[in-house]
Amino acid sequence: MKLNGYYKYFLLAAAICFAAACGKNKSTPQSPPPPEPVGATEYINPVFKPILADPTVIKDPASDYFYAYGTEDYWEVDKKNHLVAIVRSKDLVNWLYIGDAFTVKPAWKSSGGIWAPDIALVNGKYHLYYSYSTWGDTNPGVGLAVAASPSGPFADAGKLFLSSEIGVPNSIDPFYYEDGGKKYLFWGSYSNAATQGTYGVELADDGKSVKDMSRKFKIAAGDFEGVNLFKKGKYYYFFGSKNNCCDGAASIYQVRVGRSENLEGPYLDKAGKDIAVPGNGTLILQRNDQYAGPGHNARLITDKNGSDWMLYHAMDVKNAMIGTVNQRALMLDKVNWDTDGWPLVHNGYPSFSKQTKPVF
Repeated sequence: MKLNGYYKYFLLAAAICFAAACGKNKSTPQSPPPPEPVGATEYINPVFKPILADPTVIKDPASDYFYAYGTEDYWEVDKKNHLVAIVRSKDLVNWLYIGDAFTVKPAWKSSGGIWAPDIALVNGKYHLYYSYSTWGDTNPGVGLAVAASPSGPFADAGKLFLSSEIGVPNSIDPFYYEDGGKKYLFWGSYSNAATQGTYGVELADDGKSVKDMSRKFKIAAGDFEGVNLFKKGKYYYFFGSKNNCCDGAASIYQVRVGRSENLEGPYLDKAGKDIAVPGNGTLILQRNDQYAGPGHNARLITDKNGSDWMLYHAMDVKNAMIGTVNQRALMLDKVNWDTDGWPLVHNGYPSFSKQTKPVF
């Protein structure tokens, strides 16, 4: 509760600062208006500060709480390095920090950060798939931690694979998906290597190991990371992030999409181009004057009214970094679908004025 109170104070102070002196940037169509009072059915981004990068989210059927998890990061607010922070909410808008998923680093790798986790309910247990890597790591990997409750404690179940073992450079950013009674893991991140890209592979029935590492399949090129899949109608939609995630106010991270009638692809963009070829993918979310580097979204959540919502991270350009730490706050925006079934997040940019909340 102490931290939650700080965030309320921080947001109030930021609003006062903005109204008084901070809104002096050159005006453009994407510049923010003065802050407005927020009603009970409204919200204004970000929905959680200071940081919840590379978010993943799940709804606990036992409590109806949503739980979100983020990449390991240092928080200036409490002078602590958080090993996968966990936050909780009833409405995707009001989040409360409740603890970290890990108390110590897993032992199967000698060094690295716990990045880009993905939470899933598998056979009645909460599986947290995670990346273990450093910047420029030549042999990162993917691991698994398991808990009986979404709030933890999570017990590390060890390594699923290293890059060298599965033959995919920069093997990070896992994403779990079930389809047709089968369990899959998708993963991959940036690399210029010919074998790089986003891949999928079938998992064992318990979700704790790969059935056959040689039977992986590629669905996207090596200029994507942060894979996320969403089934709507007859299509599987691939959401992935491109460009620099972590260059502070200069970050041009963005989300692009492709779709397929087959889980294993091919995934085509709106122009009919295969996203397994570099340079393709339909742009659905990019930076504006207020927020830099929007991307690495969680799986989409559908509310009571049938509207789809995306949680992702972005940085306020006026406070994008503290020291060397990118302040990638948690953002929420509605996903709109056109008549041809293509998504667009908000109006293609992070929202900065009051929005109508999801309904649960």
